Amino acid sequence: MANTGGGKLYLVGLGPGGSSHLTHAAVAALQDCDAVVGYRVYIDQAAELLEGKELVAMELGQEMERATKAVEMAYSGRVVAVVSSGDAGIYGMSGPVFQVLTDLGWDGDNPPVETIPGVSAMQAAAALLGAPLMQDFCAISLSDLLTPWDAIRRRLEAAAQGDFVVALYNPRSRGRQWQILEARKILLQHRSGQTPVGIVRDAFRPGQSVTITDLEHLVDHAEAIDMVTTVLVGNSTTYLHQGHMATPRGYEGKIAGQPQDRSQPPPAAP
Repeated sequence: MANTGGGKLYLVGLGPGGSSHLTHAAVAALQDCDAVVGYRVYIDQAAELLEGKELVAMELGQEMERATKAVEMAYSGRVVAVVSSGDAGIYGMSGPVFQVLTDLGWDGDNPPVETIPGVSAMQAAAALLGAPLMQDFCAISLSDLLTPWDAIRRRLEAAAQGDFVVALYNPRSRGRQWQILEARKILLQHRSGQTPVGIVRDAFRPGQSVTITDLEHLVDHAEAIDMVTTVLVGNSTTYLHQGHMATPRGYEGKIAGQPQDRSQPPPAAP
């Protein structure tokens, strides 16, 4: 597809909710563009910033259609913002857009693509829970619409064995009821039932709810978990204090503030 010149793509992360968690760079990108492409709910979320823009709103499940439309508009000379909730590069629209560009033989420069990072769902959830992401952590989507469940299972098992704090995205929907319970079962094979779990729904949005429970009792809250919920599962050192969930910066036995001696190589594995 030939580029007629002047077009540009912004991949914009809107953050978790209102304008108070939208970056200045995201605001600037939305002001600079003349068209916005995105999921209907996310466009509504940023409506106050989009006056006078051409709006192309689509539904869930139309990610490739959104990406294709945005790329076509950019090649025709339009300045287009493709919006995602949270961060565009974390389960957002960056992937579909780059896939479409790659399939079209994009030269890497025309149209130019600029990614604007945003506050991700797991960061927003962690902020409301306390300090759960202080050690190594990972994010795993439980949606098996595009990823086979066998692959998701292997990732859950590896994260559980590695004692990672785990952020579970897309944990449950009307059409996917069992995955969150299966994830719980897998994690329980490698960590205590008393492991703290934070359940955050609609972080920093109207209707926000924050629940702290543990792996054993996660099943009791499954019905309240949906696609706008992020579940953070602690590791073996995560603890609760005064209604907050926290993971210490290091494992037990490390002395706070004491620098590590990096002059010697680490000991060989047994």
